[in-house]
Amino acid sequence: MDREYAICQRCVMDTSDPNIEFDSHGVCNHCKAAETRFQRQLLPLDQRRAAYENLLEKVRSDGRGKDYDCVIGVSGGVDSSYVAWLVKEAGLRPLAIHFDNGWNSELAVDNIKNLLDRLDIELYTHVVDWEEFRDLQLAFLKGSLVNCEAPTDHAINAMMLRLAAKFGLRYILSGSNLATEAIMPYAWSHYNQDLRLLRAVHKRHGTGPLKTLPTMGLARYIYSIFALRIRQVPMLNFIEFDKDVAKQFLIDEFSWRDYGGKHYESVWTRFYQGYYLVEKFGYDKRRSHLSSMIMSGLTTRNQALTVLSDPPYDPELLQQDMEFVLKKFGLSRQEWDAIMAKPKVDAREYPSNYHLFHTMSKFKNIFRKIATTP
Repeated sequence: MDREYAICQRCVMDTSDPNIEFDSHGVCNHCKAAETRFQRQLLPLDQRRAAYENLLEKVRSDGRGKDYDCVIGVSGGVDSSYVAWLVKEAGLRPLAIHFDNGWNSELAVDNIKNLLDRLDIELYTHVVDWEEFRDLQLAFLKGSLVNCEAPTDHAINAMMLRLAAKFGLRYILSGSNLATEAIMPYAWSHYNQDLRLLRAVHKRHGTGPLKTLPTMGLARYIYSIFALRIRQVPMLNFIEFDKDVAKQFLIDEFSWRDYGGKHYESVWTRFYQGYYLVEKFGYDKRRSHLSSMIMSGLTTRNQALTVLSDPPYDPELLQQDMEFVLKKFGLSRQEWDAIMAKPKVDAREYPSNYHLFHTMSKFKNIFRKIATTP
């Protein structure tokens, strides 16, 4: 039976997350989990500057005698663009990495080029074979899975770890941050590192082989962290990060152009988050992003509710993107409607390493500390 609708009295998470729980005051489990993450992973403001300088010195020291001293991922979005500026401002020598999955918006391409040219940062771009990647994405859609971004997220993570290992680098400085990403229900996602699931979905619903997609199995991932000691450091957690301030800085200094939503630098991500998740599953990721910002003090609950009162997609842009997406996938509207009509399938119905990852997650605070501490 469907649950009676309820919304958290502190953030804006609601019963669209099937696993949400509320206390006697109407405050949800996500708020409490976010508070715990802030306490464990964020230093007090008066201690962050020293920790930030210590991080930079460790990166510089480890990079002496090498072509680069760190790896950064760039997408054209706010977070990764701001990290690129931070590392260059600090005098680091980053290798910027971009995964081209065929869905970049023109804004994203321009933002990346303008920023890296101005900062004189070398860029490595991996272009995946489009027919191969199209086949993999369609496999996830035909499988009626929630996390259809897993192929992209997995490839980006694998590519950064592999290149860090190739150049003997220990530091991947990322734009991940608790200020805007502290809350994300598991039901809306799945473990992106799960290569076994990716291959199982593709085997069942795909057609051709996967030859150009960067991948990394669990053993190689653990080897990268424990043997090679590669650290994926969320750099923005070391500063007082305000996304609106960062965005305005990029606009003023680098003619950066806004794309209208979190991760909307990709046409597919915009369509996936603004339409596919909302219409097929009832999951509006704006709730998790806004709830994170409420918990970090970057917005208020009333402001968040005002944002949510607007539709997640401009109708005119949706129509434009719908036509583009169907044409790029080679689908008719009838074929797309059939995909949308399929009931949700839990990722655990496919062969996967879910139970192993879930067991590891019980020790996630210890593992995260090992994997991200400089």
